[in-house]
Amino acid sequence: MAYYHSNYSNTRKKKSKFRNTVRILIILLILGLSGGAYFVYQAIFSANVWIANEKGEFNIYIKPTDTFEDLKKQLYANGLIIHRANFEYWAKYKNYDQKLKPGMYKINNGLSNEDLINKLRAGDQDPVRLIFNNIRLKKDFAAKISELIYVDSTELLKMLNDSLLSSKYGFSSETFKSMFIPNTYFVNWNTSAEKFIERMNYEYKQFWTEERLKKAQAHDLSPIEVSILASIIEKETQQNAEKATIAGVYLNRLKRGWRLQADPTLIYALGDFTIKRVLTEYMNFNSPYNTYKYTGLPPGPICIPSISSIDAVLTAEDHSFFYFCAKPDYSGFHNFAKNNIGHNINAQAYRRFLNRERIFK
Repeated sequence: MAYYHSNYSNTRKKKSKFRNTVRILIILLILGLSGGAYFVYQAIFSANVWIANEKGEFNIYIKPTDTFEDLKKQLYANGLIIHRANFEYWAKYKNYDQKLKPGMYKINNGLSNEDLINKLRAGDQDPVRLIFNNIRLKKDFAAKISELIYVDSTELLKMLNDSLLSSKYGFSSETFKSMFIPNTYFVNWNTSAEKFIERMNYEYKQFWTEERLKKAQAHDLSPIEVSILASIIEKETQQNAEKATIAGVYLNRLKRGWRLQADPTLIYALGDFTIKRVLTEYMNFNSPYNTYKYTGLPPGPICIPSISSIDAVLTAEDHSFFYFCAKPDYSGFHNFAKNNIGHNINAQAYRRFLNRERIFK
């Protein structure tokens, strides 16, 4: 009996030891799996974007020709990714490294790999703010737009000078600038030159409401002619308070068949935008933009006029002034006159001011 009990006891001990071993192995396995799961969770869902600036946001730009290597260089050069290996692992797991979608993406501090890659992978780009104003030449306009969106300035300039393209939208090459209304627009950074022009044509049509068209007709002007006159006013004054008064002067001259004799048009014709004093010797320069030499409006706008200047033409003051001259100070305002006698008095005062300031050209 004693021998039997001994065998039974040993068997129980062996079974108990085996069960404990299995239990420990299971616990170790669970711990191992949970540790791996925790690591994976950290790699995917924990914050992996760090942005040092006060706003806690950063714009990244992906060009159509960029590869995943180019993107990594941009992210890493700006210190935006905390754990690079984790980012690369998850990007490759989701096949994002195979095909990038161009655009501008605003990323925020604290984004996880999952959030960041989902945003980039979906092409969920953020629009850029497109603002342009006070631009004279097409080449400067093309250069400005190329700074704001991913278009080649040379390509855009070529399109702006394309008479067939401008005629498609109802303009000549000379008047094409009239189609671009300065405002704040939101567009995708990777908008093509063609799409940009299409968008501006849409905005132009939205701008010229029935009310504005009726006001233009009341002055016997087309929208293009309004823009041409507005461009002259834009360069005559930056004081919005007197733009409608100046518009009234020019409309009075047009109705009488007078030459506009606008200094900004002559400066535009000469192409020297450093001129501060228009001399008599300039006035015989042969150019259709020289309104001292030719009657009527010039063939196109001398700049892209602001909305305030366009609306100043549409709401021009009805008065009897035919002349205006800059005040003899740096205020930017003008003195107005109804006849040549009053104008000569104002002009002489301004010439004396220029002489005192030693402004001779």
